[in-house]
Amino acid sequence: MSPEKPRLRAKRSGVESEEERAWVTFYRRVGHDLAIATEVLAQLEADPEMKRAHLALYLCCKESLRLHKARLARNKRIGQFVRWVCHGLFVRPAHALRHAGRQGGDLAVECLPETVKEPAVPQVRQLTREPEFAQAASAFGPQATSPTAPTGAIDAELAASASSRTKASRAAA
Repeated sequence: MSPEKPRLRAKRSGVESEEERAWVTFYRRVGHDLAIATEVLAQLEADPEMKRAHLALYLCCKESLRLHKARLARNKRIGQFVRWVCHGLFVRPAHALRHAGRQGGDLAVECLPETVKEPAVPQVRQLTREPEFAQAASAFGPQATSPTAPTGAIDAELAASASSRTKASRAAA
C-alpha cells in the first residue's frame, strides 16, 4: 500500500472559512453595489498588506467606481439631449408664437384661410326686420301659391314700400 500523503492544507478554523466566504461575496457584489465597492476600496487602501493579498478585489472595486462614473456622465448627456429636443419642439415654437402675437402679427391667425364676407347678408337681415318687407315675405308664403291671390295688390305694396324707403333715405341724407 502506498504511504499516506501528507496534507497540503491544514484544516481551517470556522472563523477563517467564514472570512474567506465574506471575501468571495465581496468579489461578487462590488460589481453591482457601489456602496460596498466604496467601502471595500477604502479598507484595502488603508491596509497595504490586505491590498496586496486581495489585489483583484481592489481592481474590481476601482473598475466598478469607474463604470459608475461613466454611467452618470452618459445619463447626463442623454438628459441634456432630451432637454434640448423638448426645448426645440415645445418651448421655441411657443415663444415664437407669443413673440409674434406681441408685435401684432399673430402667426396662428395669419395661417388661417381668409373668410369671405357677403355684404348682402347683413342688409337682408336688416330688411327682413322691417314690417313692410315682412308683409311682402308673408305674401310669398303658402297662400301666395294659390291662383286666387291678386298680384296687383302685391305690386302696389312693393311700390309703396319702395317709395317710403326712398323718402327715408332722402330724409337721412
